[in-house]
Amino acid sequence: MKKLLTTSVAALVLAGSFGAASATEAAQYRGAYAQDSRHDSRYDRRDDRWDDRRDDRRDDRRDRREERREDRMERRADRAERQADRAYARYQRAERRYYAGRYAPPRGYQTRHWSYGQRLPSAYAGRAYVVNDYHRYGLRAPPRGYHYVRSGDDVVLAAIAGGLITAVIAGLFN
Repeated sequence: MKKLLTTSVAALVLAGSFGAASATEAAQYRGAYAQDSRHDSRYDRRDDRWDDRRDDRRDDRRDRREERREDRMERRADRAERQADRAYARYQRAERRYYAGRYAPPRGYQTRHWSYGQRLPSAYAGRAYVVNDYHRYGLRAPPRGYHYVRSGDDVVLAAIAGGLITAVIAGLFN
């Protein structure tokens, strides 16, 4: 009988301690998520730290993205500069003038000033107007599919197939 009594007292003490622990945990749980004045301030600080950390990461990502965008823009500008150096300017004034003989426009046409984007008539494709010795006049080699054509005192860089004018060098000839 003594054993039974001792065992039951021990069981009651043990059950009481478990009940007290679970009641304490429940109170902490309620305190952590309750929206009343007993709210534990350490959770506020933890949330603030988490938000700050998240904002810092977001700002870092944004900064890196902006830096990459600026780098791309600089590379594009550099590439455009290099292409502009290689490409022909749309309109240039000749630095030096050359004598190439008398000029007579094609039949039915008169001397005029051409500009970028216009189409040169097929009458200008004849041997009398195409400038094949461009090195003699200080011109670069025309790109594939283009040729230089004389029109009055000017030289025009035009497409062979369609006659589309891509550059005008004004005042190259006397």
